[in-house]
Amino acid sequence: MSNEELELVILKHANTASSQKSLADEIGFSVGKINYVLKALINKGFIKAERFISSDNKTKYKYLLTDEGIKEKMHLTKKFIVRKKAEYEELQKELEADTLKWGTK
Repeated sequence: MSNEELELVILKHANTASSQKSLADEIGFSVGKINYVLKALINKGFIKAERFISSDNKTKYKYLLTDEGIKEKMHLTKKFIVRKKAEYEELQKELEADTLKWGTK
């Protein structure tokens, strides 16, 4: 998974994550990797981290997408779709070439 794809996945799941651990478990990466990417997204202004004031555990944060974060999420989603469509078209060409070469359907 590329760094852009990981950023997109984190942007998609940030609003629902109750902790970096839960986000790491959901996505399948280490907490360290999630922490590293989250900090980068926060520094870029795409995510805002706020502490749960009413929580007994003051180390928990909620992660909110900023307006810029929403724009970046849409931008990365479009790039992802374009890349996957190109991969699909290339596979279709390979399949057609193999079909012609081997005479199978």
